Order: sequence, then C-alpha cells, then structure tokens
Amino acid sequence: MKAANEAKNKIVRENPRARIDVLELDLCSTNSVRSFADNFIALHLPLNILINNAGIMFCPFQLSQDGIEVQFATNHIGHFLLTNLLLDTMKNTVKATGIQGRVVNLSSIAHNYCYKKGIRFHKINDKQGYSEKRAYGQSKLANILHANELSRRLQAEGVNITVNSVHPGLIMTPLFRHSAALMSMFPDNH
Repeated sequence: MKAANEAKNKIVRENPRARIDVLELDLCSTNSVRSFADNFIALHLPLNILINNAGIMFCPFQLSQDGIEVQFATNHIGHFLLTNLLLDTMKNTVKATGIQGRVVNLSSIAHNYCYKKGIRFHKINDKQGYSEKRAYGQSKLANILHANELSRRLQAEGVNITVNSVHPGLIMTPLFRHSAALMSMFPDNH
C-alpha cells in the first residue's frame, strides 16, 4: 500500500484534479479479493476495463491461506473471482454509458508448457510431481480458458464486453525473482 499511496500522491501533485482511490488487494487470498470487490462496488464508480495482470512465477511449492497451490491461486483463482465479482458492475456501466467494456487476462506463452495432460484440476494442491514451471503454465492456461469461456458467455448474452487473453512478451520484472536462468538473460543494470 505504501508504493500505491506514493504513486497516488505523485499523480495528485502533478494533476490536482485527479481522483485516485487506493484499495488493497491480495490476489492470493479469496477473502482479500472479496473485500476489494465490496470496497470497489461501494465507491459506485463505473468500470469500463479490468486488466487482470498481477502474478507470480516459478515459485517453490506452497499453498495459499485458502489451501490452493499459490501460483494457481494468485494467477488464476484470484483473477477469476475478481472478474466474476465485478462483472455486474461492468455490465451496468456498459448499459448506462453505451461504451464497450473490456476484460484483459494477461497470460503467457508458458501456457504451452503446462503438465502433459493440461490443467491437473484433481492435483492442483498435490506436492507430489509438482513442477514450478508446469504449475505456472497451467495457471496461464487457465487464464486463457477463462477468457475464452467468459467471452463466449457474454456474446451469447448479447453483452457488449470483450474478453481477451494477452501474452505481453518478455519484460524484466520482479516476476522473475524465482528463476535464475531467466534473470541471467537480462543485464545487471535493468
């Protein structure tokens, strides 16, 4: 929250008319996601676009506080739940403004490198046979499948909301902190 508030203060200094609300969100926690959604909805703001971008990558096996493998919890379940909780707000915004809504799930080419049989729904929380790279891949595959299915459902309802999954390319971010091999691809002065 400190970094978010610092960014808010900087923006407001540069543009005093800007309205910026900072809300806490931990995508690894369903309670936090629900609290964030409730707090956002209570602000009665329009919602035209939702970019599901936060993520973690190549983490050693661990479970979230909800008992879900942490990469799947953070990279997929958190985004899935957040989208579902805010979808009515976005639908109402589309209806009130006539402006198309958009949901963007940041995915990854890593979806090609998930477990051999795809998403291991029956073994999401199984430490046996866990691979941090394949677990990351399955979380990204889940993002793509979610975007495809949500898009299909909204089109069937006739709702003017576009849903996409996007591979952003390879950019040096703290996301790579658990991967020495990927970190070595970037110069020290990143």
